[in-house]
Amino acid sequence: MHDPLRVIAETDGVFLRREVLGCGFDDKMIRRMVRARLWHRVRQGAYCFEDVWAASTVEERHLILARAVLRTTPGPVVLSHTTALIVHGIAVWGADLTKVHVTRLDNGAGRRERDVEHHVGLVLDGDVVENAGLLVVSPARAVVEAATVMSLESALVSADSALHRRHCHPAELHRLFGRMNHWPGSQRVHVVLHHMDGRAESPGETRARYMFWRYHVPVPELQFEVYDECWRLVAVTDFVWHDHRRFGEFDGAVKYGRTYLQEGETPADVLVNEKKREDLVRGITGYGCSRLMWPELSRPGETSARFRRELGL
Repeated sequence: MHDPLRVIAETDGVFLRREVLGCGFDDKMIRRMVRARLWHRVRQGAYCFEDVWAASTVEERHLILARAVLRTTPGPVVLSHTTALIVHGIAVWGADLTKVHVTRLDNGAGRRERDVEHHVGLVLDGDVVENAGLLVVSPARAVVEAATVMSLESALVSADSALHRRHCHPAELHRLFGRMNHWPGSQRVHVVLHHMDGRAESPGETRARYMFWRYHVPVPELQFEVYDECWRLVAVTDFVWHDHRRFGEFDGAVKYGRTYLQEGETPADVLVNEKKREDLVRGITGYGCSRLMWPELSRPGETSARFRRELGL
């Protein structure tokens, strides 16, 4: 026989105290299960199974919390801002995921709780969609909203991701910003819309672009296609500076993780293949190569100085 609480959790993300009591348990049993690390308390009155919580990523835990908020919040609300980005599968970096963002659909006032930010604002019919069974603001609105509460660098990561994954179009973002340009934090949105670029394929590439802009490294061209003498495409580099005869590659740690490995391939094999690819691009273009690793983004001043030197500036 299936555990009814497990069925509820698989359907609704969490199970509630009233549902535990309805299964014949009491509050003492709830405390005992939490102490035994069989259940995880997501928020007041809402729980999930510890094995599910332990196996979840930070983003997945945020969505579990979001479902708990929806099940325990009175009044109509819609998931918004950073939470909506995660629901839509848009990349999020450097954001506070300890709080769920909702926008009220009634006349209630905005407020803050320990784990929830309640926002107010005009919501039109086309602003709300359904995704994974959840009511959530559209991807374009989520990008603009989130940019008002995130750092500029974080907001640019999400804007690039939304464009690259074709969740929205630049014109749509500009149109929405025209409605929201009086919101607190809207000046940051203006900068994001100016610098966003859907050709960036990863948060690391976006952060590199932000670093170049912030620390006065010439703006590179993105996704430079390299062809051999027979006009066959042999490589696409992350960055290129034609005036300085140099191309650049971002090497995120995940690039050599299991996600990108072919069957029977090791990280060492990937590194060898990357070196061969780099040599091929050097031979065809005559350009030098500058590589950027994820940890270097945490030292932007030092890293930017290296790039300026390598570009001959």
